[in-house]
Amino acid sequence: MRALTIAGSDSGGGAGIQADLKTFHAFGVFGMSAITAITAQNTIGVQAVHELPIEIIIEQIKSIATDIGVDAVKTGMLATPEIVNAVADQIKTFQLKNLVVDPVMIAKSGDSLLSESARKAVKDNLLPLATVMTPNLYEAEVLLDRKIKTLSDMKEAAVQLAETGCPWVVIKGGHLEDNQDAIDIVYDGSSYHLLESPRFETKNTHGTGCTFSSAIAASLAKGRSPIEAITIAKKFISRAIETSLNIGQGHGPTNHNVDVKSPW
Repeated sequence: MRALTIAGSDSGGGAGIQADLKTFHAFGVFGMSAITAITAQNTIGVQAVHELPIEIIIEQIKSIATDIGVDAVKTGMLATPEIVNAVADQIKTFQLKNLVVDPVMIAKSGDSLLSESARKAVKDNLLPLATVMTPNLYEAEVLLDRKIKTLSDMKEAAVQLAETGCPWVVIKGGHLEDNQDAIDIVYDGSSYHLLESPRFETKNTHGTGCTFSSAIAASLAKGRSPIEAITIAKKFISRAIETSLNIGQGHGPTNHNVDVKSPW
């Protein structure tokens, strides 16, 4: 089983390709990466971002696809419309399947990681290729240009996002107000699935989106169905948050080593 992450590098190790590769390993999947940007980043914030040339991003994907092969792929930070479109072209060229799109837009610190024009490119050119998309409430609001305040709003938003052509929409409800539990809405094009987990009182949630989406990709690579993959990933990220690490002065990372011996 082989999973590819196409995303940015987080020097602090809590998010980005570092979180993805740790998660792939926890699931017993061989992880590979195509780096789109290098960030100087820690638990406090993002201090600097250097986007890689389009050519080297393309060559990384090409090198992996033409030799090792890919059973599932996830995308994270893509930064610019040029990078988004180049990645989408490579996914189509090599017919990469089981694509999980985590539409990374804003870091936990509030720093912007995706330009406005890139957001449009994600919606128009990348999401139609995806098997699963995993926006949080803020990202769903940006993609749809509307506010999402309730579970009903989340359901309506999921239907709208499914119109992009992505068959499985997961809207993460961790930021939803007035809910004791963290409730995610999963929409498969015809019906809803509600996935609930306890809400843990911790500030150490850096990299939760990256970890959740890469856990889905890892399970897809192992041949599980989308709903199985999403359900397992929800359990994994919940445990990773519950046992999160108090590292640094800001938002610490989730625990990617949790239940590493479990048959995820």
